[in-house]
Amino acid sequence: MSFADNLVPLITLIALEVILGIDNIIFISILADKLPVEQRDRLRYWGLGLAMVMRLALLAVLSWILQLDQTLFTIGTIDFSGKDLILLAGGLFLLYKSTKEIYHKAEVGNDANAPDTTKSTFRDLLIQVLILDMVFSVDSIITAVGMVDQLWVMYTAVVVTVGVMLVASKPIASFISKHPSFKILALCFLLIIGMSLVAEGLHFAIPKGYIYFSMAFAFLVDFIQLKTVRPAKTE
Repeated sequence: MSFADNLVPLITLIALEVILGIDNIIFISILADKLPVEQRDRLRYWGLGLAMVMRLALLAVLSWILQLDQTLFTIGTIDFSGKDLILLAGGLFLLYKSTKEIYHKAEVGNDANAPDTTKSTFRDLLIQVLILDMVFSVDSIITAVGMVDQLWVMYTAVVVTVGVMLVASKPIASFISKHPSFKILALCFLLIIGMSLVAEGLHFAIPKGYIYFSMAFAFLVDFIQLKTVRPAKTE
């Protein structure tokens, strides 16, 4: 196939990877908010940079990645593959982290006498980012394999996607950090993503279009509320 023949699949794959990468950006942004200001950009850059390295490395062992779709064992009527186990583990981890953060923001955050148990080191947060990077990377690579058959197209899509995410991560992180209501909404978004990963690991796939549309609508409503309520407060 010529370059022109691969151009449309390349653009389509980049667009899909960017959309799926929003989950990663939001997760990293929320974790980075726990660090001092001077370390937040560092966590974002390291997290996204290592995500790119991880995806490129997984592409290099593509034959192993494809074997993750093979059934390892069966429970009842559900066949479990390596990919399913990774999705289940990642989904449960995301559910745990999102629930914990929502509880802290909604309950502990309002208690002045509550001890601050959320302090984390840069290394701890980077490890958490890498765990989710692995889950999203495996899912991303298997999705890419199903769309294109040229390895250079996959490599190009990974590099371009991470570049877009690096540029977009700081504005998104700044916006979420400045508006607490959007932070809770972002955590709810991650909660839904965690549930969808668990469901997919159990072979109950939820169309991602439904998830992203509902969250985009929720963000739009919250944004309109932000713009309309703010003038009322100054009167």
